[in-house]
Amino acid sequence: MTGSNIRELREDVLQARRIVVKVGSSSLTTATGGLDADRVDALVDVLAKAHERGTDAGPVEIVLVSSGAIAAGLSPLGLEKRPSDLARQQAAASVGQGLLVARYTASFARYGLRVGQVLLTADDASRRAHYRNAYRTLEQLLAMGAVPVVNENDTVATAEIRFGDNDRLAALVAHLVRADLLVLLSDVDGLYDGDPSKPGTSRIAEVHGPDDLAGVEIGSAGKAGVGTGGMVTKVEAARIATGAGIPVILTAARHAAAALAGRDTGTLFHRTGRRAADRLLWLEHASSPRGAITLDAGAVAAVVERRTSLLPAGVTGVEGDFAAGDPVDLLDENGHIVARGLVNFDARELPRLLGRSTRDLARELGPAYEREVVHRDDLVVLTG
Repeated sequence: MTGSNIRELREDVLQARRIVVKVGSSSLTTATGGLDADRVDALVDVLAKAHERGTDAGPVEIVLVSSGAIAAGLSPLGLEKRPSDLARQQAAASVGQGLLVARYTASFARYGLRVGQVLLTADDASRRAHYRNAYRTLEQLLAMGAVPVVNENDTVATAEIRFGDNDRLAALVAHLVRADLLVLLSDVDGLYDGDPSKPGTSRIAEVHGPDDLAGVEIGSAGKAGVGTGGMVTKVEAARIATGAGIPVILTAARHAAAALAGRDTGTLFHRTGRRAADRLLWLEHASSPRGAITLDAGAVAAVVERRTSLLPAGVTGVEGDFAAGDPVDLLDENGHIVARGLVNFDARELPRLLGRSTRDLARELGPAYEREVVHRDDLVVLTG
């Protein structure tokens, strides 16, 4: 790639009107776990100036996906490190989230900018009504000139409804708000072709697709030990976002100004796909299946190849204890996952429906049973 092409691509960064910025815990906290006010202010300085700079189309809108709630709560609760049990993580998040948002509120206020807190769980992503509410809230905050500060709702999220890391959450939020750019900030200044602490490795300036990452060792842990992510989660987040048509810059928080100024810093991941249906992207990447439904060969072909709804006649087995509206995996006869969808029946209802036509079911059980097990609008194919 020539230098002129790189400049042209970075000019695209400068023209991004709506930017999602994700910052990791290690970039916001001290070594002991408390919030570092200077680091927060330095980040806000960069974001506020980018907002003020704007583009030819108007002010730049910023959505900030911020980790740090649990880390911020460690020191006030007398915890020396991130706890391993969920209950104490939730307690730390409960204390830390208030401190985190208060710090952002005070820091953005220096520029006359308001802050709005948005806490999400994966459950909010896959359920239709919750998803619409999240979209409307974020859109309204941006329309009113506020800066949404998004985080996973660690105080209530259980293992079954967690995103697991804010890198993936940021990629999904970028898609939700129709962002022009996603910037992932951490304590690492880009993707390297090996361990960056060892001599002979170099930064990968651009990634055009999976082939550019062939043979690249991707580390799984950050330096500070206060977050949950690592390079693996950042590359996966970049894959999700670029696959949905959103370019991604991965760089260190200290280089945020350079990244938003369009300079050649960090790693630029180019778009690899087009925008997908909103909720289906979340269903694929954010939902945790509560059970599984096995399909016969004809139903697999209908769902995977013809992209039709799943009807009771094609179901041969049911696993798990799920309720109507829950995400479930759809399996072929060999137990391989072929799709995921939101089921329209409880697990206890399905066994008596197996293999039967909707017309027969409606005649015997009533019109409420003349419906799909999974509607095609609530289904994402994971193979083929």
